[in-house]
Amino acid sequence: MKRAAWLFSGLFSVALMAVAPAFAQNRLLADFRLVEACSGDVVRLCLDVMPGEGRIKACMKDKMDKLSPDCVDAILSEMAAARETPETKPIPIPEQPAEKTFTGQRAVTYCEVWLMYYDTKDSQIAGVYFNTSDLNNSANKMDTCPASIWDKITVPKLEDQYDVLAAYKNGPRGWTFDTLRLPVGPVETFDGLETRWFGQAVLPKGVALTVAHLMPYQEVESHRKSEFTYEKGKPVFILEDPQGTPWVMQAFGQIIDKSLAYDTLKDLGAKLKPPTGWKFRVAVLDKDLTISTPQGYNWIVQDELQNTYDACKEGACNFKP
Repeated sequence: MKRAAWLFSGLFSVALMAVAPAFAQNRLLADFRLVEACSGDVVRLCLDVMPGEGRIKACMKDKMDKLSPDCVDAILSEMAAARETPETKPIPIPEQPAEKTFTGQRAVTYCEVWLMYYDTKDSQIAGVYFNTSDLNNSANKMDTCPASIWDKITVPKLEDQYDVLAAYKNGPRGWTFDTLRLPVGPVETFDGLETRWFGQAVLPKGVALTVAHLMPYQEVESHRKSEFTYEKGKPVFILEDPQGTPWVMQAFGQIIDKSLAYDTLKDLGAKLKPPTGWKFRVAVLDKDLTISTPQGYNWIVQDELQNTYDACKEGACNFKP
């Protein structure tokens, strides 16, 4: 234990630097709660690493996904307080979002800006997302996320402008339904990109703050109030799980596979390698399909290309396609 004590007392501060803003180092080092919560992680994960030349820092950074929930909570709590400055702006969350219906959405490209904050009340990371649907499209109605605007937005600038733990650019993506109805906020502009608040998601403990996507084929409960409609006579793209539950694609992604487009989704099965028991199929609807959130949430999964699907279970779908 002598080596463990030396490792902790002399180098724990370096490990913290991997996850904390530089200007907050003194505050983090002085916080006993942080030391108490993370000391075991330093010993458990980096005991055999020789101190010096940034090796402990690199070790902790590489193993962020293995930190204990208590350590993650402590670090994020301190980061949330440390990031705030007189210049940062609060996340523009609307007090009274208004319901809006978006029509003609099939194959329309969109993007999202995600702003992450630490909810001290519930000890969770929340990601507030702002969507471009029905905006920025005067030149092309099928593209609400023009590259000329999207490419100018940078994560560091978002993180400097807003009181957040982290920011993330989610997109470009494309809708696969025809109509969307949900509560939204007023138009918010990020460096020229017009968006609306669409909701917020609670991130699982230990999730990396640099992403807003899910582990492939891992079911997650998504809390929202929404209704997607897929019109009769049109295709739907389905993942079927080992229990026979259909998961209907709501959106495809162009983040991993930039060549992916709506017209190529019929052949998506050749690109996917789902776990045993899962399969991809395409179905043409003989009546309108509606996917809603009767319980205030729905289950979603993503495949390895970050295409997103909603489950037809617990009364979410008016029928199973």
